[in-house]
Amino acid sequence: MTAFKSDFLNTLQERGFIHQCSDFEGLDALAAKGEATAYVGYDCTARSLHIGNYLTMMMLHWLQQSGNKPITLMGGGTTMVGDPSGKDETRAMRTVAEIEANKESIRGVFAKVLRYGNGASDAIMLDNAEWLTKLNWIEMLRDVGRHFSVNRMLTMDSVRLRLEREQEMSFIEFNYMVCQSYDFVELAKRTGCKLQMGGSDQWGNIIMGVDLGRRMGTHQLFALTTPLLTTASGAKMGKTAQGAVWLNADQFSPYDFWQYWRNTEDADVGKFLKLFTTLPMAEIKKLEALGGSEINEAKKVLATEATALLHGRDAANEAAETARRTFEEGALAESLPTVEIPRGELDAGLGVLNAFVKAGLVASNGEARRQIKGGGLRVNDAPVTDEKMALSVANLTPEGVVKLSFGKKKHVLIKPA
Repeated sequence: MTAFKSDFLNTLQERGFIHQCSDFEGLDALAAKGEATAYVGYDCTARSLHIGNYLTMMMLHWLQQSGNKPITLMGGGTTMVGDPSGKDETRAMRTVAEIEANKESIRGVFAKVLRYGNGASDAIMLDNAEWLTKLNWIEMLRDVGRHFSVNRMLTMDSVRLRLEREQEMSFIEFNYMVCQSYDFVELAKRTGCKLQMGGSDQWGNIIMGVDLGRRMGTHQLFALTTPLLTTASGAKMGKTAQGAVWLNADQFSPYDFWQYWRNTEDADVGKFLKLFTTLPMAEIKKLEALGGSEINEAKKVLATEATALLHGRDAANEAAETARRTFEEGALAESLPTVEIPRGELDAGLGVLNAFVKAGLVASNGEARRQIKGGGLRVNDAPVTDEKMALSVANLTPEGVVKLSFGKKKHVLIKPA
């Protein structure tokens, strides 16, 4: 393990954030002096960011904690183009109105882990639509495009992998790395930004920005990436049976977020405590050393600390208490995720397969049938054995809800509206 001069790189290395860096020595010297202003770009492709974005948000958090300045760059402009990285087909084109709505929905999450203001190390938020949408096409080609080698662009993973799989890449997508590279140069000129950080899939795009800065006469720029998020079993992290692990509470509740971390594989507990909590390393080392059934206590700490950081301590404690009552006492915790349905559907008889799909516990009727055959679905804690079963007002508990369960840890309440 390398001993760095800066708290920033020492912290990132100790916690497992570092994958690639363009120049460790140069970046270390800047960070040690508090001069490593850095940015991460976030495109507005959905109403919420997801767990993969949370990893780079934590990189910005530790940057700020070490006395350096973070920049969160909203991709109001680049979202109009669409990042081809990791995709086999062109992303759906979004209207300006959709992008603006997504941007507004996303903005608030950054303040959960960053401090914004006018101080030297306070975070700032910018939007690349401010400069990208004002560029003149011919000037862009002459002043920026001439610095790009198509030969080199074809070797970048975002392009090369698509072509190797014989999947078509549109001209607009091919220009994405030009836009991202130009962002880096523009931020260098506007704010003195020196570092761009991102996931390992962004390495090629970031390096192109470093090179563009050199060709266009900026100060030296640096690149730093974090590893692709995977679990100990090799699975890509951030997906559940219901879909992505979103950061907005209205798309993925604090309870679901808590439960997601509680279900972490044993071998991943230490890794995720380092990446997704701010617990001191000495405490993390004690927790990851736990074995046997004691590892479950470490998982609860992980779940509570990760949830508290994003959703607040009160929401994390409520989620932990809901889980305790549900799993340890077998009680019906009314703070479980709830889905409202028209009362008329229960009066008419709601098919059990449809009910589990509506609750988001399974993706389709077919999956519900398979789970019933395996004994995986329960209604009010009783196993479902008949796929033709219909839920009615007779199934309502004294609390006026129907409790649906998938396995031992996933529960949703159906409530007539």
